[in-house]
Order: sequence, then C-alpha cells, then structure tokens
Amino acid sequence: MIKELLANPWFGPLVAALIAVPLSLLIHRIGGMVLERVTRSVPALHTMLLSIKLPAKVVLPLVALQLIWQAAPDDLRFVGNVRHLNGLLLIAAATWLAVGAVSGFAEGMVKQHPSDVRDNLEARRVLTQARVLARTANSVLLVAGGALMLMTFPGARQVGASLLASAGVIGIVAGLAAKPVFSNLIAGLQIALAQPIRLDDVLVVEGEWGRVEEINGTFVVLRIWDDRRLILPLTYFIEQPFQNWTRHDSQLLGSVFVFADYGMPLAPLRAEVERIVKAAPEWDGRFFNLRVTDATERTMQIRVLCTAASSALAFDLRCTVREGLIDFMQREYPQFLPKVRFDSESEPRAAAGAMEPR
Repeated sequence: MIKELLANPWFGPLVAALIAVPLSLLIHRIGGMVLERVTRSVPALHTMLLSIKLPAKVVLPLVALQLIWQAAPDDLRFVGNVRHLNGLLLIAAATWLAVGAVSGFAEGMVKQHPSDVRDNLEARRVLTQARVLARTANSVLLVAGGALMLMTFPGARQVGASLLASAGVIGIVAGLAAKPVFSNLIAGLQIALAQPIRLDDVLVVEGEWGRVEEINGTFVVLRIWDDRRLILPLTYFIEQPFQNWTRHDSQLLGSVFVFADYGMPLAPLRAEVERIVKAAPEWDGRFFNLRVTDATERTMQIRVLCTAASSALAFDLRCTVREGLIDFMQREYPQFLPKVRFDSESEPRAAAGAMEPR
C-alpha cells in the first residue's frame, strides 16, 4: 500500500503542496504583522494593508500551488486541468487583491483628511478624488481580470481570432454601443481631476437645491432639501450649466427682501437689523447691511444682506432676519406696512364727473 502510494506520480506534487500551503500562510502571518507595525505611522499604506489582508491570505497559497503544478511533469495525468483551475483562481484572487489595495489606499487618504471640521473644503476635494478615481480604477481592474480569465480558455481565444476578421464593423458597432460608458468614464475622470463638484457640495440643478450625496461611475445623486433624490448622469456636470454654492468655500452672502410704505423710517429698521443679526448664532460676523434697492408706485423694496459660514446657516439666518423685521414692523410701525390707498373724497367726484353728459 505504501509502495503504491509512493509510486503514484501525484505523490511528490501533493506532498509539496501540503508543505507549501501552511508555509505560505505562516509567511503571510509573520509578514503581515511586520508590515502592520512598519506602516502604522503611514495611515494610507496601513489602511491599504488591512484591506488586502484577506485576499493576500488567498493569493500566497495559490501562488505556491501554481509554482508546484508548473514544476510537475507535463505528462502527469490531469495536471493541465489542475494548472488551468489554479490559474483561474489565482487571477481572480489577484484581481481581488488589486481592487482591495486601490480601495484601501483611497480610504486611507480619506482618513488623513477628516471632513467633520468647519472648513472641510480640502477634505471634500480629497474625498471626491479618492472615491471617483478608486471606482474607475477598480472597474478597469475587474474588466482586466475577467478578460485574463477568458483568455485562458482556448475556445475564447479562437472566438477572439475569428472576430478580428470583422473588426472594422464590430469596432464601429461597439464604439456606438459603448459611447455612454466611455462618456461617463471620461466625465468621471474630469470630475475627479478638475472637480466642478465634490461630495457634500451645495448645488442648484434643474431648479432644485441640494447636496451631492454620491458620485459613482455613471451618475451623481443629489439630495434635495426635502429628502428627495435627483439622479443625474456624470456627463450632465460637464455639458450643462449649474450653480455650485461651495466651489471655493462654504461661506455665503444671504439676502432678505421686505416691502414697506414710503412713510417707514429707515433708521429704526437698520438698528433692528443690527440687533437681530448680531444676536443670531448663524451669523459668522463678517458683514451685514440694509439698503433700499427699488421703489414702486406703492412701496419701497428693502434689502438686507448678511453672511453665514454655510448655505444651511445662511438659509436659517435669512429666515430669522425676515421674521424679525416683519415682527418689528407689525409691533412698532403697523401703519407703514404695505397697503393699497383709497381716497374716499376723490372717489365721489370722479364718479360724478363720469356721469355728466358730454
């Protein structure tokens, strides 16, 4: 029995495999501990290392096994099938490892720039670039991995060779079919590099106000103020105009318009605006003023400008100022609220004149 086992041509490769797999796992454990300690001071590399820990645990044994199967005699029964299967698993695991490395490095870069601070413009820039570029790179890696796995099948290579005979027609058809994909891919790279928008930017798009909640490989999710979601393709932000309220910083200048009768004195209004703005926690202390910006036949238009650190605070500050001015005028100067005048003495004379014979 033992002699038959020793005489089996698979005995040597299987024994080598039983030694190589535990040895590769031991190398993975020791090497992982050393690398974790070495990269602890570099958050991006440390996070990347943690994200590839599991796929590396699969890749190393598969690499060791593939070396053993390649060293085995070519005339060994089923060795070709074993090599092919192990190669497919190795390509899949290597693709998993590469995707994990890209994603881990991106997350490490994001951790180095926390966005939970008041001035998070730089953090949002890094977050957008890291997420969009990582997703684009991962898409390319997955396609490349799938293509490499298909190329290991002789039948797939033959189909590919036969398709090359009609490459001109197929290339045109494929180009037209893949145009939206490539357009979004290029738009994603442009958004990641030029950054017309970033995650958490405040935009006004299609008449809707909202924040950028997600940027993926094909579309952008805008969270509207009432919790609706506006879904737009990536190409929209390259080809169409839109408003970005946080392009360079999140500080905004808010405006409030009220209307009053011409008899309304402006000095008390200016004093009340100063009191309201300085008492409001939303005001960032930069600027405020009150000006009459228009005059109609019935009322004058009063504009109040005030600044806030973000669009959300600016909206709340505008509401506070508007409510405060209306309350002040109702309480102190109700006679100067906008009204339609009616002259009771001139009305009968005008009516009588209209009835006189001509």
